[in-house]
Amino acid sequence: MAVPPPRKALTALVAATFTPMTVKGDVNLSVIGQYVDYLVENQGVHDIFVNGTTGEGMSLSMDERKVLAEEWCRQGKGKVDHVIVHVGCLSLRESQELARHAAGIGADGISAAGISAKAALQGAQELIPSFQGLKFSSRDLLDFDQCVHSSPRSWPMLYGVDEQLLSGLVLGAHGAVGSTYNYMGSVVNGMLAAFEKGGIAEARKIQVMITQFLQHSIGIADVSNRKREVLM
Repeated sequence: MAVPPPRKALTALVAATFTPMTVKGDVNLSVIGQYVDYLVENQGVHDIFVNGTTGEGMSLSMDERKVLAEEWCRQGKGKVDHVIVHVGCLSLRESQELARHAAGIGADGISAAGISAKAALQGAQELIPSFQGLKFSSRDLLDFDQCVHSSPRSWPMLYGVDEQLLSGLVLGAHGAVGSTYNYMGSVVNGMLAAFEKGGIAEARKIQVMITQFLQHSIGIADVSNRKREVLM
């Protein structure tokens, strides 16, 4: 019996994708193929996170979320390393349905918002054998630090506050999930490369540039209550 190849570690930038819409407000699937190519070829981003906050997943219908997940998986096949589908809903049954759907279409993982990060990680491996790690989207670095150092080293710890990524890397983040990687992925990849080589000053310079860009272009809202999400 053939043995499947090992899954590539989730240790890079993950673009939290926007949901393309038509002028009439319908989901526009026709541009997703181009979107995938742009992320890979122009931004150097090979992992995507679908139907999350950036993609306004909670504002979409179940059917819209399903067709989007299907198209991202179809267009990403052979081009990206991971397609992670956010399946969180206000309804537990709908979340379960979306999780089953994601598994059926070949998504590489699912994500759902949960309780406090450290509490969510306790006993997760025994309760959920497919549990893979954490997308931590809070500025609470103490909480993140505790999560990193109390979890198996094999679990990816992904930081989700773009303007604070360097701090997350210092504390042990393996990668990051964020909206700005859709259009600043190549810049942030430069920061990751500098950090990995020990060039903290260069990495800090790039982080400051990113933060200033965000302040001047879209502003930085109060995100002290950002959610934490678990990956499975």
